[in-house]
Amino acid sequence: MSVVWVDADACPKSIREIILRAAERTKTQTRLVANHALPVPRSPFVATITVPSGADAADALIHERIEAGELLITSDIPLADLVLAKGAVVLTPRGESLDAENIRGRLNMRDFMETLRASGEHGGGPKPLGEREVRAFANAFDRALARMLRSRS
Repeated sequence: MSVVWVDADACPKSIREIILRAAERTKTQTRLVANHALPVPRSPFVATITVPSGADAADALIHERIEAGELLITSDIPLADLVLAKGAVVLTPRGESLDAENIRGRLNMRDFMETLRASGEHGGGPKPLGEREVRAFANAFDRALARMLRSRS
């Protein structure tokens, strides 16, 4: 059985709602992992996993449990790199597909931006999700979910 994993600590509510609706519609097991309780509707397809507070606790659990062919929703580039190596599929909350072809460049950019922030040269993070980004995610997620479901049949 394939599972959709969600690195839910930083996943926007609008994106979580799309994922939850899809879990019900497609009867797909979905796991939201966070270091705090998340309100989710009762469902035989959706479970939340609360991990202890601490750096990368959710990432470690996801990395340990995800299997090849399963889908992860995350904006965490190092976590994406780890699960890609296990054969998982990765999608960001902005609908961007991460894969072996683009993950190195994303890791390099992340490290560069982290260095800039540490030196005080650059502040802030990505801009908030707008309607266009939410739509892009919904479309990309539907495609990725359909591929995952076809492969498990």
